[in-house]
Amino acid sequence: MLLQGALIVDGSGAPGWTGDLLITGDRIAALAPQLDVDAAVPRRDCRGLVLAPGFIDAHSHDDAALLATPAMAPKLTQGVTTVVTGNCGLSLSPLVTADPPPPLNLLAREHFRHASFAAWRAAVDAARPAVNAVGLVGHTALRLRCMTDLSRPATPAERGAMCALLDDAMREGAAGLSSGTFYAPAAAADNEELLALARVAARHGGVYAVHLRDEMAGVLGAITEAADCAHAAGLPLVISHHKCAGRAQWGRSLQTLALIERLSQRQALGLDVYPYLAGSTVLREDLADGATPIRLTWSEAHPELAGRWLADIARDWGCSEPAAVARLQPGGACYFQMCDADVDRILTHPLAMIGSDGLPHDRFPHPRLWGAFPRVWARYGRERGLLTLEAAVHKMTGLTAARFGLRDRGLLRASAAADLVLFNADQLADRADYGQPCEAAAGIAAMWVNGALALEAGTPQARAGRVLGRSE
Repeated sequence: MLLQGALIVDGSGAPGWTGDLLITGDRIAALAPQLDVDAAVPRRDCRGLVLAPGFIDAHSHDDAALLATPAMAPKLTQGVTTVVTGNCGLSLSPLVTADPPPPLNLLAREHFRHASFAAWRAAVDAARPAVNAVGLVGHTALRLRCMTDLSRPATPAERGAMCALLDDAMREGAAGLSSGTFYAPAAAADNEELLALARVAARHGGVYAVHLRDEMAGVLGAITEAADCAHAAGLPLVISHHKCAGRAQWGRSLQTLALIERLSQRQALGLDVYPYLAGSTVLREDLADGATPIRLTWSEAHPELAGRWLADIARDWGCSEPAAVARLQPGGACYFQMCDADVDRILTHPLAMIGSDGLPHDRFPHPRLWGAFPRVWARYGRERGLLTLEAAVHKMTGLTAARFGLRDRGLLRASAAADLVLFNADQLADRADYGQPCEAAAGIAAMWVNGALALEAGTPQARAGRVLGRSE
C-alpha cells in the first residue's frame, strides 16, 4: 500500500513534512517526499491528513481485555496500536486464583488462570487482539503467588521464589517489573524485597514501572525510594501516572519535577501521565475525605449506582462517605484529586509520555479509557497551544518506544514495523466524558497494525496484534 501526500510526523519530535510512505508486508518499506513505485501497488490519497506511528499506551490495565474483548475498541478507536500491560504491580500472570483481592480485581477476576508469563502470552496471541501488547510482571501478583501473609515483608525463601518466577517470565519475553506499594497487598514490601526483584529484571535488560507508595504528602520520599531502588538495581525507572493528589498537594509538581530532573542526571528515568484531573482506582475509605469529589465506576454490592456521585449516595443513605464506601465494596471510583496547573506542568515536561491508565472492566469507566490519546493533541495542543503536533505525537510514540526498548515501534522509518495511524489534526478529539465515558474518539481516518489495515473510518478491520517479546 502506498500512502501519498500525508503530513508525516515521524514520532521523533522533528518537524513534520509532506510525503509518501510505502507499506510492504508488516514493515515500512520506504518513505520520501515522493515515491515512484509500480503502478500495480494500491494507493491511498492522504492529503490533508497526518500520518504518524501508532500511539503506544505506556500505562494500561488491558491484561484481561486482550483476552475478553480482543477487538480492543477503546484503544483502537483512539489510535493506539500497542499497550503496555501489567502496571501498578497488577498482572494476570503468574497467578492462578478464583478470588483476586483488590486491586487485582480491577483486571477481571475470571481471568487469573495463567501460571506463567508464557501461558498468558500464548493465550493473548491465540485471541488475535487488534493491538500489540507489551507485558510487565506485577510485584503484587508475585506476592500472592508466593506468600500467605501479605502484612509483612517477604522472607528470604519467599523472595527467592518470587525472583525465580520473575526470572522465568523475563526469559519468556516480559518487558520488566512493576510494583504498587500504594495498595494494601504490597504495602508491607521492604526495599530488600523490591531490590531483589528489580535486580532480576535488570539482568534481562528490563524496566521497572512504579506506582509510588505515596502520591500525596509523602510524594517526594516515594519518588526517592523508587529511584534509589532502580538505581541500585541498574535498570530504567518509569514513574507511573505521576500526579500530586489531593488539594493540599496542589502546586507541588514544581518540587516533584525538579527532583525527577535531578535524579534523571544519574539514572535512566521517565514518567507517564494521563490528561485528566481525576484518577480512578478501587474504592478506598481513606480516600473518601469529604473534600475530594468521587464518582462511582462500579460496585458489586450496588451495581445500579455506577456513575453516581459518592456524596449523593451517602446523603441518600444518611451516612458518611467512608460508611457509604464500606457498603459499596468491592467497587471502584473516579477521584477528582488534581489541579490544572499540575497536570499541565507534568504533561508538557520533556520526560513525560502518555498512558491512559484506563480500566476496561469498570461498569462506568473513567473517560480516559476511550479518549486519553486524542485529548493530548485536542486539548493541550490545538486548543491551548501547550504542545506542538510533533511534540504531542512524540509523547505518544517515539518517547514511549525508547523508554520500553521497543526497537521497531514508535518511529516512522524504513524497515520499522508498520504500526501507523492516519488522522485529521483539525478534527482529532476525545468525545468520552464523565457523563458518557464510552464514546469513541473523532478524527481517526485509518490505522495499520503490523502492516494490516486495522481500522477504517471507525470500522474495525483485521486483528493483527500480538504480544511483543522483550527482544522486539
